[in-house]
Amino acid sequence: MRVVIPEDYQRVVQSLDCFRLLEGFDVRVYHDHVCDPDLLAERFADAQALVLTRERTRIDAALLARLPNLKLISQTGRAGPHIDLQACRERGVTVAEGSGSPIAAAELTWALILNARRQLREAINGLYAGRWQVNLGQRLYGQTLGIWGYGKIGRRLARYAAAFDMRVLVWGSAASRQAAVADGHEAAPTREAFFEQADVLSLHLRLLPATRHCVGAADLARMKPDALLVNTSRAELIAPGALLEALDRGRPGQAALDVFEQEPILQVDHPLLRHPRVLCTPHLGYVERHSYEAYFGEAFANVRALLREQPAGLC
Repeated sequence: MRVVIPEDYQRVVQSLDCFRLLEGFDVRVYHDHVCDPDLLAERFADAQALVLTRERTRIDAALLARLPNLKLISQTGRAGPHIDLQACRERGVTVAEGSGSPIAAAELTWALILNARRQLREAINGLYAGRWQVNLGQRLYGQTLGIWGYGKIGRRLARYAAAFDMRVLVWGSAASRQAAVADGHEAAPTREAFFEQADVLSLHLRLLPATRHCVGAADLARMKPDALLVNTSRAELIAPGALLEALDRGRPGQAALDVFEQEPILQVDHPLLRHPRVLCTPHLGYVERHSYEAYFGEAFANVRALLREQPAGLC
């Protein structure tokens, strides 16, 4: 069976212990980022199975029509809008998705919060440039952490915040707010109060039609001038252009981002990368060895299971 793994631009997949699950398969791995549908059709032409890394590769109806040999798309983590599930069903292509873990994403979120609040990037860059103590950061003690979305990641962040003696304020569905109160935290009385009171506001929502662009200019304008907005979930949760405009107007005062509307970002002059009050990381939330072993191990196991016609996690 020919298995194709696209967009391993980190060149790490073949170094994973779980890669041994594909022994005996004809595996082809590509290490670059490709959007051109003609090139993708050429690379996938004889593939019977594709193993996709999160949402890096888009599989739409037009591409599927050019892949007559394809039987399985094995997705690391949850299948998202990058896969046309209806087109897959119509063409008889099985889509198997995996599970995920909140641990790496929560840890990365907290690292961004600490780095942004203490302005470590500026301090470190100053030190390496021969300058000593170039800035003044803020402690987290006593500040309010606003969490929009009290799921697995949000709950873990709330525990981190408690360890730092922060107040936790939650917004989201009624069930999320009730769960937060049951855990000893606060539920914001209104959406407006949530944005107004948070010193650090972190988004933890799945990207769905109902959540796309759910954070708008009016929300951001309510934030404190020294507040920090953190987004390690999906860039499309924020209305296009709203964050840059809000930062230029002074509310919020900072942003820390791990996700972008177009990924990967390959131009160094991207406005978010150039903004002096934005800390950016290249979508590292799930990029951690233990997570990769789990994500790809599950995806590779589903490829093997196809031979027994028993793949797990079918969409």
